[in-house]
Amino acid sequence: MEAYLDNSATTRCSKAAAEKMMTVLTSDFGNPSSLHMKGLEAERYIRESRKIIAKSMKVKESEITFTSGGTESNNLAIVGTAMQRKRYGKHIITTPIEHASVANPMKFLEEEGYEVTYLKVDKNGLVDLDFYRDAIREDTILVSVMHVNNEIGAVEPIEEMAKILHEKNKNAYFHVDAIQSYGKFRIFPDRIGVDLMSVSGHKIHGPKGSGFLFIRDGLLLHPEILGGGQENGMRSGTENVPAIAGLGVAVSEIYDDFDTHREHLLELKRHFVEEIAKIEGCHTNGIVDETSAPQIVSVSFDDVRAEVLLHALEDKGVFVSSGSACSSNHPATSRTLLAIGVDHKYLDATVRFSFSIYSTIEEIDYTMSVLKELLPVLRRFTRH
Repeated sequence: MEAYLDNSATTRCSKAAAEKMMTVLTSDFGNPSSLHMKGLEAERYIRESRKIIAKSMKVKESEITFTSGGTESNNLAIVGTAMQRKRYGKHIITTPIEHASVANPMKFLEEEGYEVTYLKVDKNGLVDLDFYRDAIREDTILVSVMHVNNEIGAVEPIEEMAKILHEKNKNAYFHVDAIQSYGKFRIFPDRIGVDLMSVSGHKIHGPKGSGFLFIRDGLLLHPEILGGGQENGMRSGTENVPAIAGLGVAVSEIYDDFDTHREHLLELKRHFVEEIAKIEGCHTNGIVDETSAPQIVSVSFDDVRAEVLLHALEDKGVFVSSGSACSSNHPATSRTLLAIGVDHKYLDATVRFSFSIYSTIEEIDYTMSVLKELLPVLRRFTRH
């Protein structure tokens, strides 16, 4: 049996999304900037996907800019804001538990002379709102915070954070990395005061290389890719029409039956948490009830290195992650685990399990049986 429980790294592309992409790749393959019929057909796919996405968030179609995925969306939101608004100030606020696609642009901006304040988080990864309120200044131009932490599933209070920011500094932008939350939560940026929001397609059964950035009407960003002026000048280059079309299908599938999909994820998580608690030496990190993300569980293991356990599970057909997939080429101690104060002995002994709408109870039960088989053996080797 195979159990793929690494869905926060990537998800299986849905059959309908893949079929739509194949049609665009092989039949309706025109350049959307061309004025002939083939170009108009390609442009129609982009308009349809933009409409589907805008409807899912109750925003204007003009507020959706297609990108190559979450990393580009985050970079455009952060660096684009910093470059556009530097005459208003050079102070930015973020958290110490952000994904590398936020953390590394912050480091870049610090090297360029910007000041970045890193908020405090508690043992569950939740932002200290009092510290946050005090951190906002007159020269603050941007707050960037992830909605759902990609390692432990913490859900940040983005609506309250947006409200606090706009009350204290109406000129600052509020950016949300929603890469792990879009498709699992109903998110309405206009209603909760979000100015910029990043989404990645391959986290919701769309294709890799697809994503978008919500940009509230009236906001100005400095574009990072210059050229022919596609995507209202925000992201030049011929649009990836097959990926955009596939993304539209994936969004439609997720949100057309949203409540059923979310309840399935919650059921999987409840079952996983109940079963892992029965295995000696396994400790969940952060909040694991229904106030946390429905698709992520972080588990620390006594006397077993994460890398060793990961490969032992792989040999049994169970696929998991030891942290953010985007950091796998440059292994380092997890910023999230450090920030929430996880015991030092667990920093390299923690594994992330993550589910999708295609995951099953049977996969979880199989994973538990494999863990019960492997852990005693691996611990004997570790101790000796």
